[in-house]
Amino acid sequence: MSIQADTGVDDGARLKGRIRQRQEGAMLKAAEKVFARAGFQGATMAEIADVAGVPKATLLYYFASKEALYRAVLANILALWLAETESITADADPATALSAYVRAKMRLSARRPDASRVFANEIVHGATHIGEYLRTELRSTVEKRAAVIDQWAAEGRILPVDATHLFFTIWAATQTYADFDSQVCAVLGKTRLSPPDHERATAHVLTVVLRSCGLPCPAHGAATISPPPANTTH
Repeated sequence: MSIQADTGVDDGARLKGRIRQRQEGAMLKAAEKVFARAGFQGATMAEIADVAGVPKATLLYYFASKEALYRAVLANILALWLAETESITADADPATALSAYVRAKMRLSARRPDASRVFANEIVHGATHIGEYLRTELRSTVEKRAAVIDQWAAEGRILPVDATHLFFTIWAATQTYADFDSQVCAVLGKTRLSPPDHERATAHVLTVVLRSCGLPCPAHGAATISPPPANTTH
């Protein structure tokens, strides 16, 4: 009897937890949209609450201030992006791992363009809210993954490459399709990018990244550049 009662309490707590997660997720998504359009200074809690479809008091219950909400949005974006680096491990196939990372970043640019724009706005304005995070957690993650890429090169599995700057290149190449989509659309003569447009862009970015490492480019069929031999010294 007591076990059933405890289970009921646990089930109720889990249900409340799931409801809270959904509500927070909806508010973060709404905030992402507003911050992407208006920036931190221009956004208001009233507008975010309106976009989220909740009373302003409810939004303030979850997030005590605009800055707290903004930081939560940025933390959510960074967690999402950094999780995608987990494919880059010492025992992974370099072409497979790098392709997975590039494809994931391109997918996020297509599906979550506002996230990229919020982050870009923050960086352009001096990273005043996440500077410490960039200097600590982000730097640590990049150093760890860059060490893996350096190890691949030392083992002759890829050509030598500046691993840290390779990440900068991937970020710039993938996020441009979200941050500067109006420029891309204007040059391509389109009002918006279609799924085939994104796949074409993904194939190109993959080619740039993989060829810089001396790896085959499956997006373009048979490889034209073979992986370096094990005794590569340059």
